[in-house]
Amino acid sequence: MRHFTQRAQALALNTLKQATLAGVLLASAGFALAQGTDTPVGTWQTIDDHTGQPKALVQITEDSNGALSGKVIKGLSPNDNPQRRCTECTDARKDQLILGMTIINDMKKSDGGWDGGNILDPENGKVYKCKMHVEDNGQKLVVRGYIGISLLGRSQTWNRVQ
Repeated sequence: MRHFTQRAQALALNTLKQATLAGVLLASAGFALAQGTDTPVGTWQTIDDHTGQPKALVQITEDSNGALSGKVIKGLSPNDNPQRRCTECTDARKDQLILGMTIINDMKKSDGGWDGGNILDPENGKVYKCKMHVEDNGQKLVVRGYIGISLLGRSQTWNRVQ
């Protein structure tokens, strides 16, 4: 009987260790997932202001200094021409392909979001100051382009692509 009790205790201890390890792994995975959703880094579906339909995919990345940038990686409009160029741009992006173009530059972490960078609207070639923050557990990105002060601008809500 004593041998049976020792074996049962060893089995219970082993089961407890496995459950504890599984709990630690699940907590770590949950932490990593939560941490990944509080940042704009990832791929986002933009929405056309006029039609309300998906317009493009923008991939946001972080450089070694912590600054974010975003580039157009795919057009989603059914009549989107992949050879379309930014004819209205007035900087170095003039007449460059919109597909593959960096439209968000130099965004830095600030209180409640990211700020200090700029965003290009390839439709009109204008460059605006930019602010952004994530919402809805990291599934939405509110991007605000503005001139001068943030009150003079407009916001778009982009959807995270999994």
